[in-house]
Amino acid sequence: MNISIARPDRALAAALQQRIDAKTKPLGALGRLEALAQQIGLIQQSLSPELRRPHMLVFAGDHGAARAGVSAYPQDVTWQMVENFLAGGAAINVFARQAGMALSVVDAGVARDFGKRPGLIDAKVAPGTANYLEMPAMDATRRDAAMARGRELARELAEQGCNVVGFGEMGIGNTASASLLTHCLTCAELDIVVGRGTGLDDAGLARKRRLLAQAVARGGRVADPLEALAQYGGFEIAMMAGAMLGAAEAGMILLIDGFIVTSALLVAHSLCPAILDYCVFAHRSQEPGHAVQLAHFNTEPLVQLDLRLGEGTGAALVYPLVQAAVNFLNEMASFDSAGVSGQA
Repeated sequence: MNISIARPDRALAAALQQRIDAKTKPLGALGRLEALAQQIGLIQQSLSPELRRPHMLVFAGDHGAARAGVSAYPQDVTWQMVENFLAGGAAINVFARQAGMALSVVDAGVARDFGKRPGLIDAKVAPGTANYLEMPAMDATRRDAAMARGRELARELAEQGCNVVGFGEMGIGNTASASLLTHCLTCAELDIVVGRGTGLDDAGLARKRRLLAQAVARGGRVADPLEALAQYGGFEIAMMAGAMLGAAEAGMILLIDGFIVTSALLVAHSLCPAILDYCVFAHRSQEPGHAVQLAHFNTEPLVQLDLRLGEGTGAALVYPLVQAAVNFLNEMASFDSAGVSGQA
């Protein structure tokens, strides 16, 4: 995959900061919103950035290792939750509607035939990955196909006028994949990045840790991002990584959700570090591995709400903060325009 992500030209940073500082407020009084406004202005290379046609993409896929007991839920919950998304009844549906974001569910590799459905993008690579306890989760051909399809989806959104995209996921067992990818692509030890996922009890957590250690004993702690993805990833994670790269190539704002979404970003960032300039980190998940990922990127998310649902819920919840950052930059009066005295 030939990826070309341009770093935003920082020559505009001083002018953006001057515009922010001239608003009718004490210097820095809007805190993190000021940094967010500058980031968005730099992404769009504009003193008056715009948010157009915001869209949530929720990638779904099944994992062969799920049947080995890495999750508290049966694998059928993946397709059942996809049906819930399509019916408009999940948390991400509620929050996306509230934020005025369009939502598409991407079948990257669910073990179910949904047919042609409104709101569903059929991008199925295969009906689930192989069991990485026994063999690589996917071969290079399927991995590359998933990433290429994700990149294509992002480009299609950009062509439709979208310039801000939120990333979400669904796949029973995908916190286990995210843990393995985080272990491979950061300096963290495996036990530190393995959490309870969908709600494992202590015995379930211990079993999950044993199984993931078994997977690493088979496949190794792989530092190469593409090989790590093939060994331990899911089709939804691979397609999401490709979509992130495509969205950044198109100059879009990327709303990064929690642990699984950030594991896809670990892959994308390892391939093209410039992607980080386009990323807005939404929240800090309760999954312990998410703190490790955020530290790896040396970043702080916008909020901490003790979320651990996934689906892109954190990304949708912070979209109004992104709107607020853009709106104050564009609509708030300056000291001069309002006739208000500035600091002496």
